[in-house]
Amino acid sequence: MAEATAPVDRRAALKAKSRRAILDAAAALMHERRGTGFSVDELAAAADVSRRTVFNHFASLEDVVTEVAGHMLVDVVDRMSAEAASAARVPGGVLADLVATASGDRLVPVVVELFEILGGRDAESGDREAFLMQRAFNLFTERMTAAMAGRHPDADALAVRLLVAAFCGGLLGFVHLWIEETAAADTPASRRAWDGFVGRVAAVLREPGGA
Repeated sequence: MAEATAPVDRRAALKAKSRRAILDAAAALMHERRGTGFSVDELAAAADVSRRTVFNHFASLEDVVTEVAGHMLVDVVDRMSAEAASAARVPGGVLADLVATASGDRLVPVVVELFEILGGRDAESGDREAFLMQRAFNLFTERMTAAMAGRHPDADALAVRLLVAAFCGGLLGFVHLWIEETAAADTPASRRAWDGFVGRVAAVLREPGGA
């Protein structure tokens, strides 16, 4: 059985390696150009794969961009999880964890960078930026749900899922209001404004009960 599965495992590993190379190359291009103005051919060359390989993994260039953008937000959750795992403390409630993870100090730098890279400062790209931001937040919500479920195993699983979805939906609901208010600047004042919005989202939610 091991001999039969070995080729499959190797193919899976090669496929994962190619996908990672595409995402890493896209992230590098997005950071270098401060935008998404590159072609599939340029992406394939940067990833050292064929154009066909790109489309074997992603339906479109926007799908690549969305995943990279989502992972920028997901990194915030992963850092929170790593910090929590190494901290010598008893975790607080789910809502408190969500508020801490979504603080201005954590999210504002990422949101500002995303806004710029996705073309938010270009008036003609407004609708596209909003759409891609929404898709990025969807990935953020998925990872946040998994992180909160792992952090709070005694809480009702469905209640945690619903709370995370409502909280992250609230973040997405105010992100463009925050951008209008602060011009998407990363300053102490803009971080305080972000925290104010987060607090208002938290105020209308409630902690899930135990299992």
